[in-house]
Amino acid sequence: MTDLSELHSAIRPTTLHEEVAARLRTLIFERRLAPGAWVDEKALAAEWGISRTPLREALKVLAAEGLVTAVPRRGCQVTELSEDDAQQLFPVMALLEGRCAYEAALRATDAELAELQRLHEDLEVSAAARDVNAYYRANHAFHTRVQALAGNRWLDRVTQELRKFMRMLRGRQLHWPGRLEASIAEHRALIEALVQRDAPRAERLMHDHLMAQLHALQALRAAEAEGAQAAAPPSVPFTSREAR
Repeated sequence: MTDLSELHSAIRPTTLHEEVAARLRTLIFERRLAPGAWVDEKALAAEWGISRTPLREALKVLAAEGLVTAVPRRGCQVTELSEDDAQQLFPVMALLEGRCAYEAALRATDAELAELQRLHEDLEVSAAARDVNAYYRANHAFHTRVQALAGNRWLDRVTQELRKFMRMLRGRQLHWPGRLEASIAEHRALIEALVQRDAPRAERLMHDHLMAQLHALQALRAAEAEGAQAAAPPSVPFTSREAR
C-alpha cells in the first residue's frame, strides 16, 4: 500500500522560481522589460535578493511559454512579436474571443452580466479621462471576464495561452489617433449585445473589435516606420577609389 505521508510531505506551496516567473511575466506584460530587451540576470537577482538559480529556472519556464528566447552564451531575450506574428495572432484571437462572447451571452447569470456592466463602466471612466494605461487595464479585465463567463474550459485554456502574447503588445494600438474613441464605441455595442443575450451579435462584435485592433496596430507601426525613415540621416553615396 502506498505511504501517503511521503506524498503529502512532498507537496509544497508556490516555489521560489514560480514566484520569480510571475514577477518576470509582470515586467514583460507591463513593458518594463521591453520586447527585444535582454534579461539582466545579475541585476534582477541583486534587486530581488535571490541567487541566480531560481531566476534561471524561472526563465526556463518563460522560455517554454514563448515569452523569452534563450540564446546560447548570451542569456534570455524578451520575445518581440513581428508584423507577421500580429497578422496571424489577431485573427485567431478574434475567433476565440468571439466564441467566448457567444457562450457568455448564453450562459452568464443576470448577476454576472451586471458585474460585466460594472467593468464596462471602468472602461467608460478611463476613456473619458483619455487614460490609455487605465483603459488598457480595464479592457484586459473585461475581456478576461468574458472569457471566464463563457464557462468552457477548453476554450478558456487555449484563449488564456494566446492572451499572454496579446498582453505583450500592451494595447499599443490605443495610441493610434481615434482608436480609443472607436474602442469604447465598440465596447458599448458589445455590452449591449451581451446584456440582451444576443449571442450571434455579441460574437460578431467581439470578432470585429479584435480585428479593428489589428488594423490600428498596423497603421501605428506603418506610421512609426515612416517616421523613423524620415528621421534617418541621408545616406552618403559610396565612391570607389578608382572613381576618385
